[in-house]
Amino acid sequence: MDYDVQAAVSRLKNGVAPGHTGIIEDITVGIDFITGFWGQNYLCDYIPRGGSRIQFLTGRKGSGKSHMIEYFLSRAGNFKTVSFSARNVWIHDFKEIYFEVLRQCDLEGCLRRCGETIVSELGFSPGEYSGSFMDHLASQGISDPITKREIRLQLNKMFMHNPLMDNNFACACAMLTGGQIGHPLLEEPAREALLGWLAGSMEVKLPTLRSLGLSPVRIAKHNARHMLRSLVEVIKMAGHDGLIIAIDDLDILISRDSLDEIRYTRLKREDVYESIRELIDEIDTLRNVFFLFAFDRKLIDDDELGIKSYQALWFRIQNEIQSDRLNRFSNMIDLDRLPVYDVTSVVDMSARVAHLLNTAGGRPALPLSENAAMELLSKSGFSEMSLPRRVVLATVGQWEGDAYGF
Repeated sequence: MDYDVQAAVSRLKNGVAPGHTGIIEDITVGIDFITGFWGQNYLCDYIPRGGSRIQFLTGRKGSGKSHMIEYFLSRAGNFKTVSFSARNVWIHDFKEIYFEVLRQCDLEGCLRRCGETIVSELGFSPGEYSGSFMDHLASQGISDPITKREIRLQLNKMFMHNPLMDNNFACACAMLTGGQIGHPLLEEPAREALLGWLAGSMEVKLPTLRSLGLSPVRIAKHNARHMLRSLVEVIKMAGHDGLIIAIDDLDILISRDSLDEIRYTRLKREDVYESIRELIDEIDTLRNVFFLFAFDRKLIDDDELGIKSYQALWFRIQNEIQSDRLNRFSNMIDLDRLPVYDVTSVVDMSARVAHLLNTAGGRPALPLSENAAMELLSKSGFSEMSLPRRVVLATVGQWEGDAYGF
């Protein structure tokens, strides 16, 4: 069996997204009802124009939360995308979220595109030279003081005069971009110190920041959201439509599994709830960003440890109007309530999984019959396992000759 297919099938059987964009595209059924709506109403217009959105995604195990995140991000177009699991990154302190977002965003790549914008403003084409822009000018004999002054003015206009950017963050970005252009010159130790400070390195000493012209302030919980807003501004100036941040597996907050690498105490769990509450209240201070939080249904159902135990957060994300119909504008989407699953869609989902198995050769895989699909649908409301995963297990089990009791 092909490695990608083998790995994808193994992940699907365990209720995990396949981890391969092409396979996700091939086997996805039904969730366009939500992702297409988000794309049309948020990504195409609202977010690029300066809006921000916080969305919550829930469902039983195997309902397709992680799968939906990967599918949604794969269709994000010109957005910069970041995704990680709360099982791998502490999220009780917002600075940890900021550091992980920064790590995945390729800040230097974004600043390089900002530098190319400045070069274009000066009337040059970034593609007509290699190395730094100032080296190119020097080779042409036109590296004059007027050009250098104009570069400094453009850097100040882009970063230092941007009211949405933190002054320290803007100063660091201006120096890093100038270093890429070739003016003002930036020595390697200074470059490493700036990047280290932005990434939260404790090796960068406060006196070093002073010597570089920055205020001696570290990135911490109290200023992390402002730093994230500054980062989004750089991403936008680099030509992207905005930033999508997807955080999966929030249900680890109430996990009692001793094997988890990250375990949340009561205080840290409440810090997470408070941090999300603050993010909701201050979302209008952010621009061009879409937050997506995903978690198992048990995070809602657990009255003692779950979201309902922190009323200040629960009051902000609960759907005030209850209805049998799924409201796609809701802050919280329950994948177990998707109105798109019927016999036809279940057979289609099974056929796509069977096609995935057949791409690797070996014994032929067949989709579930309509009778089997009807049986799965009739039992889906009474099982702890969501319908999509039951379809996957039934199809793979039929192919492997195993009995899953479906």
